[in-house]
Amino acid sequence: MAYSDTNSLKYLITGPNDSNWGVITTTVGTQTIAPNACYPAMKHPDSYDLQPQTGRVLDEYQLVYITEGSGFFESASVPRRQVSAGMVLLLFPGEWHNYAPDTNCGWQEFWIGFRGANIDNLVDSGFFTRYNALINIGISNSIISLYKDAIRHAEKERIGCQQMISGIVMHILSHIYYRHRNRFNDSNRAEEVINEALRLMREQAHHTLHIEDIAASLGVGYSWFRQTFKNITGVAPMQYRNRLIMNRAKELLVTEEHSITELAYMLGFENAGQFATAFRKTEGISPRRFRDENRLK
Repeated sequence: MAYSDTNSLKYLITGPNDSNWGVITTTVGTQTIAPNACYPAMKHPDSYDLQPQTGRVLDEYQLVYITEGSGFFESASVPRRQVSAGMVLLLFPGEWHNYAPDTNCGWQEFWIGFRGANIDNLVDSGFFTRYNALINIGISNSIISLYKDAIRHAEKERIGCQQMISGIVMHILSHIYYRHRNRFNDSNRAEEVINEALRLMREQAHHTLHIEDIAASLGVGYSWFRQTFKNITGVAPMQYRNRLIMNRAKELLVTEEHSITELAYMLGFENAGQFATAFRKTEGISPRRFRDENRLK
């Protein structure tokens, strides 16, 4: 694997009027981590320091693009996942996250940090979500060139560079959104989408994860997702999710000593009555009776 040996790191100064542009860029750079090398390779301010043993929380967004190698990523909203070249890590302000390259492989990354009202509006509108913080877009020379342009402008830091680099941030986000949404337009990709949805639903069966959020995290429309899910699995996504929850409920009822009320909250229900009603509807008996009958066996 042939990595570039160029490392670059820049933290930008912001003026009092820059926030009126809608996006402020805080940092941009690239680094190469060779196999068996320490990570990160460069010294960062304490507020940016990432230790793979503990992770970190930032007060800004960042886009970290992995262009070579592999590693892992996890956050408060995304379980630990394998990362490979062509993936983007979207970091959210106030969201704990952690990532690092594989020791025996290393990786090459580009990053850019930013914040502002325009970005908040994109997130509030559902274009990007915390549940979809790991985005596979493949290798794009156009996106790599945009990162390199941002680095060049940051190194010169001429008048107006904040606005220029902030425009590049929006351009990169547009590329990522476009490439991700169009990955799944081919019908041959439908099974890949649904398999990923099934994995998410199994991993987060005990959380209140709405079907709309799952579709958004996969970069597909809710109507398309609902119909395609039913065509492939034979059941609606909500039915499948409810079945996962009930299976988990039955497991907990016979293996745990928690009260019915405690189990209801653990499974994402608002109260014990709501849990009992849902359980009785699918299983034909109350949770308490199910527990009594199965513990006597």
